[in-house]
Amino acid sequence: MKIGLQLPDYSWPGGPATLGADLATVAAAADDAGFEFISVMDHFFQIGSIGPPDRDMLEAYTTLGYLAGCTSSAKLITLVTGAVYRHPGILAKIVTTLDVLSGGRAWLGIGAAWNEQESRGLGIPFPPVAERFERLEETLQICLQMWRGDETPYHGTHYRLERPLNSPQALTKPHPPILIGGSGERKTLRFVARYAQACNLFSGPDLARKLDVLRAHCDAEGRDYDEIFKTCYYIFDVGEKGERAGQVTGELAALAEMGFQAAIGAVPRVWEVRPLEVIGGEVIPAVAGL
Repeated sequence: MKIGLQLPDYSWPGGPATLGADLATVAAAADDAGFEFISVMDHFFQIGSIGPPDRDMLEAYTTLGYLAGCTSSAKLITLVTGAVYRHPGILAKIVTTLDVLSGGRAWLGIGAAWNEQESRGLGIPFPPVAERFERLEETLQICLQMWRGDETPYHGTHYRLERPLNSPQALTKPHPPILIGGSGERKTLRFVARYAQACNLFSGPDLARKLDVLRAHCDAEGRDYDEIFKTCYYIFDVGEKGERAGQVTGELAALAEMGFQAAIGAVPRVWEVRPLEVIGGEVIPAVAGL
């Protein structure tokens, strides 16, 4: 079982004036502690489950580029990119750039996007859900084509690329792994089976059934279900003094028993760094063999 840190909120005690230095400290601590992933949300406004829209929020790929320079081993990923927020050809270049500059540590986390409020607020076109999924699929096709080095024109329903050139190519071969986030059974999990190397699901009572649905899609696509790297969103609350580390370890063991290979999520009061040290010292070694 691998462990990943997500940074979903940037309203930290020092405010924007110290945020760069604080982020560097947190990222370096997570890297040193053995976290497999460092991830950020792809939102421009804060989401309602965390706070009001005007809480501090950083743009995802600028942040990941900064964190690439603060770390040496952790994989870098958005959990997850909104497909309609960036043109697919530009997104492929962005992730490729992150991969090259980080020494081959970029993943593409992606989904269909859902936050209409921030899209309308910033003037980003936000089509109906069916079209967003069409655009997600075309984005996946374009990224994979560009990472293959195929410069032939791409003519889809929503995107037309006359020369999808990608130079330099990503260091990761055959390409940066694609993780699709979401648990939609008809489209999202089908796209995982068809295009992705990994999925991310939210914890809940229907997790096992979602994995069964993914397995069925893999069978239909002729894909080996075991090839899919399965991750689950999980909040790592080890307590103020690490008193919940054992409980966290047990819950992660249950996820591993279900078939998940990684848990990625937030760490309460992450800016204090001590929770990261507890996870690195007590949780990561305990779940490494699961």
